[in-house]
Amino acid sequence: ATGNEADLDVLDILEYLLEDDETNVVALYLEGLRNPARFRALAVEAAHRGKPIVVHKVGRSEAGARSAISHTGALAGADELYDAFFEQLGVLRTRTFGELIDVPAALASRRQMRGPRLAILTSTGGAGVLVADACGVLGLETPPPDEPTHVRLAELLVGEGAVADRNPVDVTLAGLKSEILLEATAALLGSPTYDAVVVVVGASALANPDLAAGPIVASLERSTKPLLAYVSPYAPAIVQRLNQHGIPTFDTPEGCAAALGALHRFATPRLVAPSTALPAAPPGILAALPSGTLNEAESSRLLTAFGIETVRALVAATPAEAGRAASMLGPQVVLKVLARDLAHKSDLGGVEVGVAAEVVPQRATAMMAEVRRHRPDLQIDGWLLQEQVTGVEMIVGVRRDPQLGVAIMVGAGGINAELLADTALRLAPVDLDEARAMIGQLRSAPLLSGYRGRPPADREALARCIVALSNMAVTLGGRLLEAEINPLFVLTAGQGARAADALVVLDSERPTE
Repeated sequence: ATGNEADLDVLDILEYLLEDDETNVVALYLEGLRNPARFRALAVEAAHRGKPIVVHKVGRSEAGARSAISHTGALAGADELYDAFFEQLGVLRTRTFGELIDVPAALASRRQMRGPRLAILTSTGGAGVLVADACGVLGLETPPPDEPTHVRLAELLVGEGAVADRNPVDVTLAGLKSEILLEATAALLGSPTYDAVVVVVGASALANPDLAAGPIVASLERSTKPLLAYVSPYAPAIVQRLNQHGIPTFDTPEGCAAALGALHRFATPRLVAPSTALPAAPPGILAALPSGTLNEAESSRLLTAFGIETVRALVAATPAEAGRAASMLGPQVVLKVLARDLAHKSDLGGVEVGVAAEVVPQRATAMMAEVRRHRPDLQIDGWLLQEQVTGVEMIVGVRRDPQLGVAIMVGAGGINAELLADTALRLAPVDLDEARAMIGQLRSAPLLSGYRGRPPADREALARCIVALSNMAVTLGGRLLEAEINPLFVLTAGQGARAADALVVLDSERPTE
């Protein structure tokens, strides 16, 4: 932490520490970032040097404070953008201030947890379960010992309650002897089933610290796997002693779990790839764009110019024209009021799905009256008639942040997008691999993979749409304030995806280079 940064700022110190041979890990306390571009460059340098960066960024309570026209603005608050920023750069953001101490302590050991499988050795069952539970929340696994390890442990453990065939491995108080703990720890470290070992130091060690601490320290040289300790109840002298011998030691199960999660994550450091070249903007598209909020037809034309497919649609100026247009689109259509200043048409009765073509003129007249009742001064450009399609409803959007830049969002869509709040974010530009990772991050991702017998949806088409929207955002630069497609119907695999509702807000300035 660097205070008010009247001269040197946190990035000056970060750059120095990355060049310091005595520094293995850098932990940062951040209230904000004045120069995100420089932080990005330093994060890339840190990854190349194999030095993890751990950040505790305060300000989570500010998320969602920014008001916006689109759903995207509400779903992609400033704090969520920082999450996306750090995630893309391979920087670990801690959830609590305590983790800012615990996580770097484990990473500084330079030991790598090659997989998610953890062995817990304990003499007190309750404390072992606490560690297992905290680790399970983070996705770490505690499988039972393999057969050779089970046999070796069974030969060591004594006492009626000793457990050698499950994990946590409980030696009980009867087996609490230095030689037993030493050999049991060695057996778990040597097992191919486990990627790391945690030894629980219980209350029995308070009177005789060497009883547990000695075997743990002696085990360190027997393996290159991570070896950690959890001390319960609180015993600062034992924690200090183990830490001084290079054993990352914790006094909370959550801190121990966070450290293990970080060791697993940084086992293969992520190298940030350079941005790929973007396609040129379609000829004439920039000069032809108006400013402010575009109506849906204008928004759809812009999306189409950047390669995003939209549902078939026609614009009508009168109810009679709307009826003729509907007959060209199918037996049933989606009917919408077309207006620039009506972002959420469904809130005012400006959208109707499944309208029979023969009743469209009457429904168009009634819809106009209903919208006028709520917004008598609204400038209405006519009606939009769309073909009716079905598929998995998703939302993709663009959010511009004055500090971090442009973020691309994908999530569960439809009228419940904000209610579900199932989203993934990345800072632009986004390539196909990043887009696929975003989709896989969603809780709703199984809906795209043939959930409960439904045919799989076209995930690749959704990924291409994310990339196209990212390209549009980067190409338009500062002129694009917001953009959103909701819903984007993802059709059956191989059939693509179609934008069914689009919202774009443009600034009047010329696009930035």
